[in-house]
Amino acid sequence: MSKETGGPAFPTPGDKGSDGMTLRDYFAAHALSGLMTSYATAKGTHEELEKATPAICYAMADAMLKEREK
Repeated sequence: MSKETGGPAFPTPGDKGSDGMTLRDYFAAHALSGLMTSYATAKGTHEELEKATPAICYAMADAMLKEREK
């Protein structure tokens, strides 16, 4: 398991192909889902939100991975 990515989100035993989405990507996607539910009340331009949202989602994902290590 990679500490940076958390390893594959949905590993398939014996599968020698692609591991697919990482756990970090999975956590970030769920963070994005939560952020988008509050999008209507967000202040700022669409462009500002578009630039900030990925960084916020991956920062949340990194925090979740760090917490998992405890």
